[in-house]
Order: sequence, then C-alpha cells, then structure tokens
Amino acid sequence: MIRYALRCDQHHEFESWFQSSSAYESQVRRKLVTCPICGSAKVDKAIMAPRIVGKKGRGRATPPPEPATTTTAPEATQSGSTSLMMAQERELRAKLKELRDHIVKNADNVGERFANEARAMHYGDKEHRPIYGEASPEEAKSLIDEGIEVSPLPTLPEDRN
Repeated sequence: MIRYALRCDQHHEFESWFQSSSAYESQVRRKLVTCPICGSAKVDKAIMAPRIVGKKGRGRATPPPEPATTTTAPEATQSGSTSLMMAQERELRAKLKELRDHIVKNADNVGERFANEARAMHYGDKEHRPIYGEASPEEAKSLIDEGIEVSPLPTLPEDRN
C-alpha cells in the first residue's frame, strides 16, 4: 500500500491510500480520485517528505499515523486502509443484517409460493402486503420482466454456517 499526499485544483490538501502507483494513476485517469472537501476530480500528488531512517535510528522510527476510523472494535488497530475497510465492511454487514431482520419481522414468509403471491398482488388478485420467500433466478427474472419489483433478501457469510 502507498499513501500519497494529494492536492486538488482548489488547493485543498488530503491523503489517500492506493494499492500501487499504477492503481493511483489508473484511478486518476478514470476520475475516481476526488477531493473530499470540494469534490474536484482534478487531483495531483503533492510534495511529500520521505520517511528515511538512518542506521542509528533503525528499529526506533515511529510508525506513520494511521487513518482515523470511527470504530472501537479490536480490528481497528490494524494498519492502514485495511482496518478502515474492515470497519466499513462490519458496518455494512450490520446494516444488511438489520434490513434482513426488519423484513423477516414485518413480512410474511410465503416460501416457494413467492412468485405466485407476488404476481397475484401485482395484478390485483390479492391485497398488497409485504412478503418474502424463495424464487429461482429464472422466476425472479420473469417477475422483473413483468414489471414486478423484487429484490433478494440480504444474506451474509455467517448465514451459510
């Protein structure tokens, strides 16, 4: 991982981590690197002082500061963007679990009858109500082709255990 000091065309300075220098170049070309202050995609590397440790100072250099995270989980103490990514992944998983739990609590599980129940409600044969259930990929595509809004119920890796 490489940390670059960056500056936008509005002279805002910020830092960002990249997998490699070529990853940075690729993301800049595709305008994926933007200023967090103004949103400008006109970003260049700013001058950075290199971290050089002499022979006498080896083993005693202080590590570079870590990016700030908003988590108190033990994994947040790991280095660089890995811990930030892990914190973001945990937050996303928690939100997906919360969404799934809300659906399960507030909707009827119609099981394998899902496609038929969804069609019946869509065409006015049954009263609308929140439902969830099972549908094959072909059934789900068919429902979508008919203009019936469906989406998969979020599943997480720990659900497969």
